[in-house]
Amino acid sequence: MTRRVVQLILGLALYGVGDGLMIRAGFGLDPWTVFAQGLSLHTGIGVGWITNIVGLLVLLLWIPLRQKPGIGTIANILVVGTAMQLTITAVPEVDSLLLRVTLFVTGILLVAVASGLYIGAHFGPGPRDGLMVGMHARLGWPIWLCRGGVEVTVLAVGWLLGGSVGIGTVVFAFGIGPLVGLTLPLLDTRRAVPGSRRTVPVEPAPTTVGYPAGDGDR
Repeated sequence: MTRRVVQLILGLALYGVGDGLMIRAGFGLDPWTVFAQGLSLHTGIGVGWITNIVGLLVLLLWIPLRQKPGIGTIANILVVGTAMQLTITAVPEVDSLLLRVTLFVTGILLVAVASGLYIGAHFGPGPRDGLMVGMHARLGWPIWLCRGGVEVTVLAVGWLLGGSVGIGTVVFAFGIGPLVGLTLPLLDTRRAVPGSRRTVPVEPAPTTVGYPAGDGDR
């Protein structure tokens, strides 16, 4: 349990750091961060704090969908945006193309490792992922349609509000799934112990746009 809790918090914190670095890189962001950034530009509230607020508001949508939050859901709302905001504050804007590419690559790799950590901790879905699951359960729509519909909507709204959409958005969309496919099997706490005959299937890595699906997701 101690390992799982530490892995959850570390994973969520690293996810926020990775997102913060990608914001500083300026090549484009994942849909929900584009949405948060757009709201931030119009409210004057830091994008990290907006991320926490949006997570809380999304959690309220769980009520009509009859979803129940777990410890990972609450930690998600508190940790990811906070770590993102601290990273943005600590890391200045850069003009060098090489530095921007370095920040982006570092950011997406951190997000991949972070996803393996907190999804592998198995403490329940994050607020956004729980929304997709709830829609699937209540409406009967395919999960890919629920996820794609919501994320295309928040991406479009965030872009209209001035959020950063670019090549980084595309790279994240197509790259994060395969990367998490590498990190999750290594960090899943339900993997079989070497020498043991007991095996537990590792959850498949996501391939959809935005945040990786699974327990503890954003």
